Amino acid sequence: MFEPFSYQRDPRVPAFDDSAPIAVMDAECALCSWGAQMIHKLDRSGTVRICPVQSPLGTALLDHYALEPQDPTSWLFLHNGRPFVDFEAVVHAGLWFGGWGQLVAILKIFPRPLRNWLYRRVARNRYAVFGRGDYCALPDPAFQKRLLR
Repeated sequence: MFEPFSYQRDPRVPAFDDSAPIAVMDAECALCSWGAQMIHKLDRSGTVRICPVQSPLGTALLDHYALEPQDPTSWLFLHNGRPFVDFEAVVHAGLWFGGWGQLVAILKIFPRPLRNWLYRRVARNRYAVFGRGDYCALPDPAFQKRLLR
């Protein structure tokens, strides 16, 4: 659907360093905040950066991939210029992290339509079930280095 690095030719997407994977996540979601903290713990390479959907870059990337930045129910993981979305993003990231992160591969036992349905169901109800949080406010300096704004 999208060729690798297609966002580089999109004038809406500001230039950024895409030499390492990037997770574009909802900074106001407590579940996403937990996910961002898990990325920080599981990414032994320390290279994955986290970009809030609410930032100009995050919004532009979601727009580029026809995802809804105003109601971000999708999680976008860019790796080697290729987009991974929703549970596919979670599984791809987990496998890339290795170690305990590989446990998410168990999700692949479910057919893709069921995984997509489950992801959308959780995403639509994330504020009601998990509440709101702000991972951008986490005081950890090493975590703050990962943030793209």
